[in-house]
Amino acid sequence: MTTVNEDTESQEEKSQLSVPSTSISLTATTSAYQLVSEIPTEESQKFDLSAHVWSDEDNEDILETPNKDGPKYEAPHERPIWANKTEYLLAQVGFSVGLSTIWRFPYLCFHNGGGSFLIIYILMMFLVGIPLLFLEMAAGQRMRQGSIGVWKVISPWIGGVGYTSFMVCIIVGLYYSVLMAWNLFYLVQSFQSPLPWLLCPLSKNSSIDSECARTSPTTYFWYRKVLKATDEIEIDGKPVMHLSASVLVIWLIICISMIKGPKSTGKMLYISVLLPYIILFSLLIRSLTMKGAYFGLKNLLAAKVPALYSVEVWRRTGNQLFLSLGPGFGSFTAISSYIPRSNNCVIDAYAVAFLNLLVSLTTTVFVFAVMGHLATKNNEKCYLMNAEKVMDLVTAQVLPPEAHPPDSLYHDPSSIYPKWLNNLPEYIKSRILPNLTDCDLSKELNKVMIGPGVVIVTFSDIVSLFSGPTFWSIVTFLLLVNLGLSTVIGIIQGIITPLQDTFSSLREHSKLLTVGVCVPMFLGSLLFVRPSGSYYVNLLDDYWVSLPLFFIVILETIAMAWIYGARRFLTDLSIMMGHPISPIYRWLWCFLSPFVLLVLFLSTLIHLSVKEITYLAWDSRISHEVTRIYPSWAKALLIFLVVITVLPVPVYFFYTVIIRVASPVSMSHNTAIITFQPEAKGDSPKVGPRLQVRQKRQKIIKMDKPKTEGKLSFL
Repeated sequence: MTTVNEDTESQEEKSQLSVPSTSISLTATTSAYQLVSEIPTEESQKFDLSAHVWSDEDNEDILETPNKDGPKYEAPHERPIWANKTEYLLAQVGFSVGLSTIWRFPYLCFHNGGGSFLIIYILMMFLVGIPLLFLEMAAGQRMRQGSIGVWKVISPWIGGVGYTSFMVCIIVGLYYSVLMAWNLFYLVQSFQSPLPWLLCPLSKNSSIDSECARTSPTTYFWYRKVLKATDEIEIDGKPVMHLSASVLVIWLIICISMIKGPKSTGKMLYISVLLPYIILFSLLIRSLTMKGAYFGLKNLLAAKVPALYSVEVWRRTGNQLFLSLGPGFGSFTAISSYIPRSNNCVIDAYAVAFLNLLVSLTTTVFVFAVMGHLATKNNEKCYLMNAEKVMDLVTAQVLPPEAHPPDSLYHDPSSIYPKWLNNLPEYIKSRILPNLTDCDLSKELNKVMIGPGVVIVTFSDIVSLFSGPTFWSIVTFLLLVNLGLSTVIGIIQGIITPLQDTFSSLREHSKLLTVGVCVPMFLGSLLFVRPSGSYYVNLLDDYWVSLPLFFIVILETIAMAWIYGARRFLTDLSIMMGHPISPIYRWLWCFLSPFVLLVLFLSTLIHLSVKEITYLAWDSRISHEVTRIYPSWAKALLIFLVVITVLPVPVYFFYTVIIRVASPVSMSHNTAIITFQPEAKGDSPKVGPRLQVRQKRQKIIKMDKPKTEGKLSFL
């Protein structure tokens, strides 16, 4: 480490725990993470892009020196940590595995090539998804700050990307809590027998409601009882009371879970993360025992080769990958900032990605098995209807008695009907076939997989297929509520952590800060529980969120790989973890990831520009779902939200330019020398490597005048 004077060094050594002789201490300066720190000269004070990576202003809470005249350098506020590695991993997995993993993956898989979709997804996960997770986790763990602070440290020129992540978390948190409120309302309604969405309600004259009679009970319940939806987005109304109450309960749970920081959040995650896995496994086992499950799984594994060459399939797969894993929100960075620096975040990135993939595949197997059962059930109904027609024709003496179907057909239509029809004499078969409906199991599977336009309606349909639907409904919607809860906790962590890092005094009032965040978020969520609120949720979730997230991740990758330096960052991580890291990540961050992300971003932008943006609405006149085009003002709102979320990046860039041009000399002097040491082994109360802050360079020069300048010592 750099020697300033003997008295200072001796006082610091007393406060340190003993470090093994094999450990190495390296000194990092603002220009690079180097072995030797240079004392600045007038020539070295020239303006440089990467000359201010570590500055006191950008890292006030980490690199602050309260007592400038003494040798003691203590951080003003101790950063909280996760109680153990398990809680940390639960937080990362809980944020990553959300409702989009459950809702979108099975249907995208079916409509985009089945096995081919899985091949593309897994390939992109290894080449792009995992490296991006590793990058965000490592950045938070390395800098021990949230999204705002981390990217200011890495490169002040794109420091605004942290503010963009912050704004995305706010907007997504507003409407994501409403998705949870919908599931919570279904969960509460599940404690009834029969379930309220299985039967049409009766009107005042004790007859079946005419609007429900023209559609299915599940669809009617969703639009008319849950949402109280209007026919168009332009028609508005007051917030729906039962949904407002559900949103309030959701935000109360979130606030209580996060009121004490990582300590209280970690305990909540044992329930909200582990319980869904138990429930999902139970649902999987139950679905595999259903008749027709094998047919559904066979269609899942069938790969459609043309899908591998479709640009549209690759675009949809990439969108699903990033929306499912969750990079760009800043939540991975925030959660990782509370873990010791020596933590192996490479393994964590793989663990999160594989668990996310496991849940996606498990849900897909469950859905395909159930839909295979439903298709088989509908196909058997078709067989029985055909058998009834044949019997009517035999009774009317249109067909001979030999055409009469066997009585055993009703016991197992799937196997007996095809045998009976194939064994008929040709002259009888030729007379029967024109009167029969074509029963095709594959076509029936296509029908049920298209299903209703809203996924939550599909899940309410699925539970009705099980024996004991009340129990399975409670289990299913408990699964969805818990998945959403852990994701929202991660999103709110991406809001609270940057606020605490930017305003360090807020760390002393974490309870007040949590309440101060949750209350406005609850009030903002009420915008989406109005009768037309679901149409705004679709606008944001289907068309808005992917663009700023791609923009954020592209800038993060470029900043880390090309501005801070991928080689330099891997060196930092190797020192922190105590072992080398594969250089493959350097090539992925520098070349492949930016290229793939840019292609996905441009293709998504072109897709939104060329095609009409539509939403699924309820038409009360015909009691059916209809596709409507968003009005021009909704498109303007979409553009405004995209612009306003990415605006902090250019604004902060020009702010940095003005500051650097106005006072380049003072900025170049405002630096610090940082020393990282490996963690002390044993029962030490300290977690993570020591981060020692030396005097500013001018003070180092002043203190070293009577001694030999540039004296270095290494342990």
